[in-house]
Order: sequence, then structure tokens, then C-alpha cells
Amino acid sequence: MIYGIGTDIIEIDRIKKSYEKNPKLLNKLFSDREIQVLEKKKFKPQSIAGMFCAKEAIVKSVGTGLRNFSIKDLEILRNNLNKPVVIMTGAFKEFCDEEGIENIMVSISHSINYATATAIAEKK
Repeated sequence: MIYGIGTDIIEIDRIKKSYEKNPKLLNKLFSDREIQVLEKKKFKPQSIAGMFCAKEAIVKSVGTGLRNFSIKDLEILRNNLNKPVVIMTGAFKEFCDEEGIENIMVSISHSINYATATAIAEKK
């Protein structure tokens, strides 16, 4: 059963400028495992923007925004086919467990100028 849907879009250049100005930004937004994923993608601005968009879409899909948990409480990793996989941890996982949300699917895409993501939260 669908709990909620979320979508987000961002200008890739905005993320690129922020990252170039402050490379430590990645450590504020992403877990060590996510940074490893981005490293494999050579820290391309469209990959960073896409992963950030995915996190925004995910919190929109559960209807909370970033209230009461850290952006690092949700991870976007990749399976063996390079499909994005959402890992819920910490306070975000606790919230999802309380709400009966057992799975969140996410799709990430980008063009030359924009990255976008859509997430669907599924309830038990």
C-alpha cells in the first residue's frame, strides 16, 4: 500500500557551486557509504545533485521534511545493477517503523541543467 509520494528537482549548477565553495558539504549531507558511491562516480555534480534530490524526495514521500532526524539517517546506496536503494537508519527508521513504512523506492534522473528524483513510500 502506498503511504506517500515525493518529488524534488534542483539545478545541478547550484550544487556544483556549493560543493566547489565548500567540499566539506558532502560530509554534512552524506554518510561515508554514500560518499563511497559518489567517489565511484568521480564526484560528478549531477551525481551529487541527484543523490541530494533523492533525499529530499524521500522525506517528502513520508510527509515530514527533515523534522526530528538527520539527513544522514537516510542513505541512498546502489545494488549490483546500480539501482538506488534507500536505507533507513536512526530516528528516520524509528519514524518509519512507527508509521508502518517498510520500504521506500526512489528513482533519480538528470539532464544537463537539472537533477530530479521521485520517491514512493510503501506501508505494510
